[in-house]
Amino acid sequence: MRITQGTFSYLPDLTDEEITAQVAYALRNGWPCSIEFTDDPHPRNSYWEMWGLPMFDLTDPAGVLYEVNECRRAYPGHYIRLNAYDARYGRQTTALSFIVQRPAEEPGFRLDREETSDRRVRVRVHPYALDRPQGERYR
Repeated sequence: MRITQGTFSYLPDLTDEEITAQVAYALRNGWPCSIEFTDDPHPRNSYWEMWGLPMFDLTDPAGVLYEVNECRRAYPGHYIRLNAYDARYGRQTTALSFIVQRPAEEPGFRLDREETSDRRVRVRVHPYALDRPQGERYR
């Protein structure tokens, strides 16, 4: 099952040239970039681990791609996401976010359905990756 989070999640994985073009677009608009990674891409897990600090001072897409590749080397079996922030509104607002790396195997999710009183139905999303301990979820 392919995780669909971010701007280009329904497209095939972006090449480094396509990532560089998106970073150049973000930097032209004055949006600084940051890189995040996780081994738990649950839809409600919006707080991924940050790779370094946001790159407020970079103006060259090659510098951002270098950091993406360093994160890839450090975490080859994790999801890696690139974010671009727009501060024009006086607060940090995500203007662009997309996944730049996925594990080779994406186990997917299941829905756990529970019937309660008054014919109410509760549905929970359970990622199959959580059946394994952290650090061993994607191999």
